[in-house]
Amino acid sequence: MTIQWFPGHMAKAKREVQEKLKFIDIVFELVDARIPTSSRNPMIDEILVNKPRIMLLNKADMADEEITQQWIAFFQKRHIKALAIDSQAGTGVKQIVAAAKEMLKPKFEKMVAKGIKNPRAMRALIVGIPNVGKSTLINRLAGKHIAKTGDKPGVTKAQQWIKVGKEMELLDTPGILWPKFEDEEVGLKLATTGAIKDTILNLQDVAVYALNFLKQHYPDRLKERYSLTEIPEDIAALFDEIGRRRGCLMSGGLVDYDKVAELVLREIRTEKLGRLSFEKPNE
Repeated sequence: MTIQWFPGHMAKAKREVQEKLKFIDIVFELVDARIPTSSRNPMIDEILVNKPRIMLLNKADMADEEITQQWIAFFQKRHIKALAIDSQAGTGVKQIVAAAKEMLKPKFEKMVAKGIKNPRAMRALIVGIPNVGKSTLINRLAGKHIAKTGDKPGVTKAQQWIKVGKEMELLDTPGILWPKFEDEEVGLKLATTGAIKDTILNLQDVAVYALNFLKQHYPDRLKERYSLTEIPEDIAALFDEIGRRRGCLMSGGLVDYDKVAELVLREIRTEKLGRLSFEKPNE
C-alpha cells in the first residue's frame, strides 16, 4: 500500500514558510513522541537550513516513557535541544519559552550591545505534520483559544502570528506532509497514530501493520486487551479472535474485518493498550 497525502494548501505552506524565514529567530519542530522520526518531515531540514531549533516531542503522555527518554538523549547527542511535552494537558509547555530564551541569549545580548535598549520579542516558527498538536500547543502557549484545533489532520490551513506574552511572537503554519513516503513503513506508522485522514486509507492494511507491531513489541498488552491466551501466528486468525471476542460480526457469524481494523486502531489511538512507542533510536 502506497500512502500519499499532499493537499494543495501544503505546497503553498512550504513556499510561505520559506518566505517568512528571514523574520524568524528560532524554530519549534513538533513531532509525535510515539514516532519521532516518521513524524519529521524530511523537507523541513531543507527548508530551515541553519535556523536554531528545538525539537518538541508532543503527545509524550501517549508514548512509552522509557523510549521517549532515549529519544531525548539521541537528539541531544546530535546537538538538538529536545523536550518531551503534552500540549493537551500542558505538561512541559512552560519550559519551551525558557529554552528558547536560553538558546537566543547571545543574539539578544548582541542587540543590547549595539544600543537597542528594549529588544523586540523573540519570533518563533512552529512547524510539524498534520494532527501532531500544533494548534493545541499554540493555545497553551498563548494562554487562550486562538488557533483552531481538531482531532483530524488538516485543520490549520493558513498562517497567523500569535503573541505569547510579551516575550514571544509565534508563527503558526499548516501541517506539511511530504509528497510521497519513500518508506512504506513510515506511511503505516503515520496512519496508525492518526496523522493521515482515515478516509484515504485501507484501514485493514494499517491494522495488519499495527497488530504485527504489537505482537513483536507489546505482546502482553495485546493478550491482555483482547483476552488472548496465545497470539495466533496467522494475522487472519488474530483478526478472527479479536472479532469474535469483541462482537465485530456480520450476519451469519462471520467476522467483519473492517470493524476489527477500526476497533484496533481506535483503541491504539485512545491508549486502551497503554502507552506505545512505534520507533526506537537504535532502530
